[in-house]
Amino acid sequence: MSAMASPDKKLKGLVAATFTPFTAEGEINLSQIGPYIDYLAEKQGVKNIFVNGTTGESMSLSVEERMTLAGIWCEKAKEKMDQVIVHVGCMSLKDSQKLAAHAKLIEADGIAVIAPSFFKPTTADAVKKFLCEVAKVVPEVPFYYYHIPAVTGVNVPARDVLEGIEALIPSYSGVKFSSTDLMDFGQCVSYSQSADWSVLYGVDEQLLAALALGANGAVGSTYNYMGCHINKLISKFDAGKLDQARKIQFKVQDLFTYAKKHGFDLGVNKQLMNKLSGLDLGPPRLPVMPCPEVHALTEKFHGLFPAC
Repeated sequence: MSAMASPDKKLKGLVAATFTPFTAEGEINLSQIGPYIDYLAEKQGVKNIFVNGTTGESMSLSVEERMTLAGIWCEKAKEKMDQVIVHVGCMSLKDSQKLAAHAKLIEADGIAVIAPSFFKPTTADAVKKFLCEVAKVVPEVPFYYYHIPAVTGVNVPARDVLEGIEALIPSYSGVKFSSTDLMDFGQCVSYSQSADWSVLYGVDEQLLAALALGANGAVGSTYNYMGCHINKLISKFDAGKLDQARKIQFKVQDLFTYAKKHGFDLGVNKQLMNKLSGLDLGPPRLPVMPCPEVHALTEKFHGLFPAC
């Protein structure tokens, strides 16, 4: 990880959306972050992380907890991760600005902001104004828009948000696009090409389709424990071996189909990570319910994916 991502240091490849480690009592567990980073780098071949996002339960954390976590992620990632992107989006503009300023102090490689989802912006202009107010606090820090309408309920096309955004946010560097709308995604890729922005896809089970449309990389929760396999998928795609890339993508879809039949959610996903990684990341925080047993899902995973 660099002191600050240089303007020409484009974010690409796999980015793990990290889980937040908690103790059994529900407090943040900083002791697991160092081993977690080592696991990603050494076992999964993943060298970029997106912290305090949806997978990291950011909206269930206090501002102080998010700052503490972000600081430790950045500290432990030095010399081990290429980039650490800190999500700073909140319901409150002031909280987002505070987290953005802190991200600069801890030398994060970039910040990302989600659209607020309680008082929802209903137009692209409203989204852009919110993003702009956060970005201008740290104008030299690379800025990413985090688009996830299924969670926020903000159903404004990402392409509309990108229109003219470079004039409002000179530090704008890309979008984390977590939607199944591949037409909107393709339009984002098309618009971003001339500026060489990163367009990162966030729906793990559809990554291959996004690569075909020009995705520069992907941000996802399953790359925490499937990163080595998805790196192979990307390598096969880049080499033009589409049949082999499809085989890996179909296995991912088989796992998702099986998991969804068994109530797959963040709690199940986190417990699966605990089992597969051997890390002790603890349970999720309420209102997400813990999942005590994922034996069948773990067996399904091992049946689909050999050890890396």
